[in-house]
Amino acid sequence: MWTKSLISLNILAGAVVAFPHAPIPKRQADIDAFLEKQTPIAKQGVLDNIGADGERVEGAAAGIVVASPSKEDPDCLTMLAVVEQFLGGDDSLESLIQDYVDSQAKQQTVSNPSGDLSDGTGLGEPKFHVDISAFTDSWGRPQRDGPPLRASALIAYGNSLIAKDQKSLAQDNIWPIVQNDLSYVGQYWNESTFDLWEEVQGSSFFTTAVQHKALVEGKAFAEALGQACDSCSVAPQILCHLQDFWDGSAVVSNIPTSGRSGLDANSLLTSIHTFDPTADCDDVTFQPCSSRALSNHKAVVDSFRSIYNVNDGRGAGKAAAVGRYAEDTYQGGNPWYLTTLAAAEVLYDALYQWDKQGSLTVTDTSLPFFQDLASNTTTGSYSKSSAEYTALTSAVKTYADGFVSVVQEYTPSDGGLAEQFTRDNGDPTSAVDLTWSFASFLTAASRRAGDVPASWGSSASELPSQCSGDTVTGSYATPTPGSW
Repeated sequence: MWTKSLISLNILAGAVVAFPHAPIPKRQADIDAFLEKQTPIAKQGVLDNIGADGERVEGAAAGIVVASPSKEDPDCLTMLAVVEQFLGGDDSLESLIQDYVDSQAKQQTVSNPSGDLSDGTGLGEPKFHVDISAFTDSWGRPQRDGPPLRASALIAYGNSLIAKDQKSLAQDNIWPIVQNDLSYVGQYWNESTFDLWEEVQGSSFFTTAVQHKALVEGKAFAEALGQACDSCSVAPQILCHLQDFWDGSAVVSNIPTSGRSGLDANSLLTSIHTFDPTADCDDVTFQPCSSRALSNHKAVVDSFRSIYNVNDGRGAGKAAAVGRYAEDTYQGGNPWYLTTLAAAEVLYDALYQWDKQGSLTVTDTSLPFFQDLASNTTTGSYSKSSAEYTALTSAVKTYADGFVSVVQEYTPSDGGLAEQFTRDNGDPTSAVDLTWSFASFLTAASRRAGDVPASWGSSASELPSQCSGDTVTGSYATPTPGSW
């Protein structure tokens, strides 16, 4: 039974298990055929791990995301992918999303080791039993990316309800949960947190970025409902703090670094989760097509080239297997399917942005990235009609597809996606059929196809001339969703 299994809002950790999957095929189909075959497998893989009807999660409460038969998973990121599938036209997913909303209304009220709802502290708890009871053993807590990620997922669905003249459903069922999460962000954003991987305590680039995003889109959501969001006023200060993680050539993902280089795939995940399809190539919000994001992409990917045997022959400019961070020792420190897919998705996002704005600019900061793909590249702005634009975007597309091909190479013939594949020979390892791996495949495939989320208003915050640590004390209330 699953009632004693655990879920986590934001981290992956688990035991190595034996896999029943078929052997990895010797010959690989072309990438289009792989995407066509793998997409329905990935979608079903996500659904099978969501309660109460998922085939692999007997005993899980309705709407609760379980990562796999062996571990925990960031349910908010998974549900955001599900919402995207729904917004893309799959109406069958709406009842599942509504179950998730109801489950989160209940979860917010559960007192836990991080605290409770009276002052919001309980919202930072990263781990619960799948029956939504509190997990009371030791863990890396609090984790302050959970509330903003949940807010973003619920706002995406709430905006779709408003667009369909169902504002009352968004007002009654979604706003009370989102209001609590936005209050939490506004009150606690400037306090220490455990990072995305639940290993380093301090300030996290990923957490800071998703906090800023949630407050920006939260303000617009509140206004659409005729509500106020006092906590959203600190969004510019969070954006100001986000600049502290840039070192001139890459993102230092955690401050302090705890003895690491600071290069971490959580920065790739940040760019894809704060991607705004209407944005310019904005360095301040680290948009995928920005010089900062591209320079960081090179630094992060390069950090794995020489440490994994599966990357032999995959030198600069060639797609490679990507892990969490080079110093990782968890389960042997292997590449992950989701981080390798994230490396592809950043580039698909960038291609969309360049195409939309009709030009591509190479700066001194992004030049090394582009020179890996085309050694004769020089700085400058290139219009969509130019030969340089065509050559560079073609090279980036090939590079992005290469990361998907790496995933293809180490995906078993039945399409099961584990958490990791071994650094020596690429065998799937660690948690089996990881929900986040499947969800990451779906979003990468969608971006490659040109399917993108709605704008979240990345340009709404002006960067203050001077940073402050201002916070807003939140107000919290028990959410009581009504009938759908």
